[in-house]
Amino acid sequence: MPINSLHFSPWIDVLQAEVQALKTLVLSSPSSPVGELPSAGSGGVKTPFRKGHSRNKSTSSAILGTQPDPSATEPIVRECREVDSQLFSEFKAWKEEPTLSRSCCFLERVYREDIYPCLTFSKSELGSAILEAVEQNTLSVEPVGFQPLPVVKAAAVECGGPKKCALSGQTKTCKHRIKFGDSSSYYYVSPFCRYKITAVCNFFTYIRYIQQGLVKQQDVEQMFWEVMQLRREMSFAKLGYFRDQL
Repeated sequence: MPINSLHFSPWIDVLQAEVQALKTLVLSSPSSPVGELPSAGSGGVKTPFRKGHSRNKSTSSAILGTQPDPSATEPIVRECREVDSQLFSEFKAWKEEPTLSRSCCFLERVYREDIYPCLTFSKSELGSAILEAVEQNTLSVEPVGFQPLPVVKAAAVECGGPKKCALSGQTKTCKHRIKFGDSSSYYYVSPFCRYKITAVCNFFTYIRYIQQGLVKQQDVEQMFWEVMQLRREMSFAKLGYFRDQL
């Protein structure tokens, strides 16, 4: 045997053994050459490393157009109120000497902003008659078919009908009818027109109570807010919102 072969044989065996061990290690390790990396701040706890790019969740939501949770972004809305100094001063001046005259600042505003628009109908003459009757407290509103109606003379005039509103001229189911004082003439009105009329009637009823000294358990500001609530009802009615009696 040559001397060189005898001299290097142990080293060749060692190298071959190491190469074989490396092959075995590579074949038994995961596919990722990096293996596992420790997570930051985890105290040495390792988390598996995954190949490829991991997209940020918030970025993914934005790209995909995912809508945010409405409960997290929708503001909480509450109904608030604040005394209007001009309206309040006009009401206080009226309260000192309550009158039903249209010429006072308080009522002139209410007529212009609420009452006139609320009692504007296609049949304008009938609308004017209704306003006059409301002011004189001689208007009657009666349900149709829910209570016995007084017997009227044969010459009595019934305007409109159960299916036609006398104020709008439209075909509507009329559940109420109105009359003026002791008149034997009746006018059928639709639920919407009736609501407009009663909204105005409720306002006049309350300010009459104040004028007559019947409102005693409320201070001036409480009376003011009650008036504002009644004005609100008239505003809704003139815009077409109403509550129907089923």
